[in-house]
Amino acid sequence: MAKKDEAKAVELRHYDVIRGPHITEKTTLLSEHNAVVFKVAGDASKPEIKAAVEALFNRKVANVNTMVTKGKSKRWKGKPYQRSDEKKAIVTLAPGQDPIDVTSGI
Repeated sequence: MAKKDEAKAVELRHYDVIRGPHITEKTTLLSEHNAVVFKVAGDASKPEIKAAVEALFNRKVANVNTMVTKGKSKRWKGKPYQRSDEKKAIVTLAPGQDPIDVTSGI
């Protein structure tokens, strides 16, 4: 019973790692090169991101590149505030894999 609970926890962690797709003009151009961009958890590592994409979308991942975009300092009604930092992952699929359709749900 413990192994089943551990496997279920790993599956739930996949949903915590991948927060959602990051859709912009640049990421749309990347999709022509068999790559997809996701917003990911700030503490997610590259192996965790790779495992999550392979488990959730049933695709073979060739490479994962990550970047952290620092939050901007803004002002609202004269008071400063800080936007949250954002971590993104560029996931390159293995050759021969079907592209991931990020517009449909999991």
